[in-house]
Amino acid sequence: MTAFARRARASAGRMHPELSLVSYTLLGHLEESGGCRATDLAAHYALDKSTVSRQVAALERAGLVERRQDPEDHRVQVLDLTEAGLSILAQVTERRRTAVRERLEDWPTEDLERFARYLVRYNGWSAADSEDD
Repeated sequence: MTAFARRARASAGRMHPELSLVSYTLLGHLEESGGCRATDLAAHYALDKSTVSRQVAALERAGLVERRQDPEDHRVQVLDLTEAGLSILAQVTERRRTAVRERLEDWPTEDLERFARYLVRYNGWSAADSEDD
């Protein structure tokens, strides 16, 4: 798992020089969620608010993220992707998919199916599951 994480971090810079793995992850979450507060990002990824704040500030400076007023609570600012953010996220996502496809293209179908099942199982685990035991 450590080697996998190291490769992911290293490949992030090759995918797009402006985008760290953390930045890519935050942009992806903003796209999936349709925008959210910085505190929501911090809670979702179990990160310190100051860490998220620095990352968001860098994304804002790069023109990839913007703040807007929450229509339901005008005291709250919601982070959302800009057009540039959407474009870069799409480019990096396609490059990552291509890289994974190339890495797995020689795997036998049986191995790919087994690997996919294991990933689904791994990603489906939650802390709540272990509390039920």
